[in-house]
Amino acid sequence: SNLGFAWPGQPELIDIPGFQLQPGESLFLKGPSGSGKTTLLGLLGGVQQPDRGTVRLLGTDLGKLSSSARDHFRVDHTGYIFQQFNLLPFLPVLENVLLPCRFSTSRAQRARKRHGSIEQAAIQLLGHLGIRSELLTRRADALSIGQQQRVAAARAMIGQPELVIADEPTANLDSENSRMV
Repeated sequence: SNLGFAWPGQPELIDIPGFQLQPGESLFLKGPSGSGKTTLLGLLGGVQQPDRGTVRLLGTDLGKLSSSARDHFRVDHTGYIFQQFNLLPFLPVLENVLLPCRFSTSRAQRARKRHGSIEQAAIQLLGHLGIRSELLTRRADALSIGQQQRVAAARAMIGQPELVIADEPTANLDSENSRMV
């Protein structure tokens, strides 16, 4: 509510008097490059802080959390598919997907409950997204751009976070892989 944000020395980019998204709802943002879509997603996910206003996620005011508490809250409740993927290039595919479960006991517990183990959860997600088992041990930087995008999607979805923020999640995918994501 009353959300406002401007980059330093720039006019206000975000001015949203009020907005709500209910559980189970989806929102698609469309606009020209530079219109603030990625900035808004960063604000909604607690990656960035607004200049004014409140962002509440699952009843929690993100602005009232310390930076560390916001990071913990985000990893527990939010899966984020970044526009540039943000995979760790030196880690294998499987380890990149498991990262949220390494930092969040709640996501790890949800993955174990549904799949038996966090590794099984990752393998099933990757398989569903068309990542073959022989790629699981390959370094992330040795994958094609489309494969990296699907690995980033699996990482965002592991452990069933309550909110998935996806910034152009299928921009580098063909229609079949886009459908799978």
